Amino acid sequence: MNFSDRLAKQILKKKNPSVLGLDPRLEYIPESIKTKAFNKYSCPFEAASKSILEFNIRLIDAVCDIIPAIKPQLAYYEMYGPEGIKAFNETVRYAKEKNLIVIADGKRNDIGTTSEAYSSAFLGKTLIGGDDKPVFDADALTVNGYLGSDGIKPFIKTCENEGKGIFVLVKTSNPSSGELQDLKLEDGRTVYEAMADMVNEWGRTTIGECGYSSVGAVVGATYPEQLKALRKRMPQSWILVPGYGAQGGKGTDVVHAFDENGLGAVVNASRSLMCAYRLNRWKEEFTAEDFEEAARQEAQRMKEEIGQLIFQ
Repeated sequence: MNFSDRLAKQILKKKNPSVLGLDPRLEYIPESIKTKAFNKYSCPFEAASKSILEFNIRLIDAVCDIIPAIKPQLAYYEMYGPEGIKAFNETVRYAKEKNLIVIADGKRNDIGTTSEAYSSAFLGKTLIGGDDKPVFDADALTVNGYLGSDGIKPFIKTCENEGKGIFVLVKTSNPSSGELQDLKLEDGRTVYEAMADMVNEWGRTTIGECGYSSVGAVVGATYPEQLKALRKRMPQSWILVPGYGAQGGKGTDVVHAFDENGLGAVVNASRSLMCAYRLNRWKEEFTAEDFEEAARQEAQRMKEEIGQLIFQ
């Protein structure tokens, strides 16, 4: 099935466009999990990765009936080498067993042939011994379009052939994004507006029955006015919205990304869900050892906050 339609189906089923960002750091993980792993495994990278995997699995178990998708950020797994990549892979597989959409956050891109390799690794299949084998088998991948079309076309081909999706960086949530993305071109558009127009064009071959393309965009919640304008500029593109929660984005900021049916966007929350036990609203009720219960309560609160704004 077309990725866009699968995403829409899950959002409507759960009445929730939230995404659990899995960007685990060891300091987020309860001591009981880390002590068990570091006592069992002599290799510190393996112990750290096993701790992360247990943390992820317990979070997924806690919220899989509430949220439609997860977004593991690859950097937090790559930093632990091969064992960390194994934890990423097992997280992806476990989430898919729970019928969650998996968006691998790798922001990949390069020249055409290298992009083909990235696309095969994360979304498609790799030829081994005469057979095509899926590698990480994520449902979607974040990509960097600022190298131009030749670096994006291999990903689009995989979207067409394998029913996968991509989210192209357009207006990112980091404070310095404007140093490049807000620059004006000769035709009066900003750089990010030009990128949005390219996303529109790139997505024309993957539009699903829901009316949205499998080629989406990344636009930060920390820029609500630009988000509102870009929703109109990319009427058939899913928008992945980071920046909610710990980065300051609120429900009233992200509402601009949605259409009148509550579709068109997914909103990512990472620290505010993983570390919900640290939030003022929950810290009196939960400890670090209760992290998954706190995450569930915050996921439900987030669902209700956004839902009352977009599902009328």
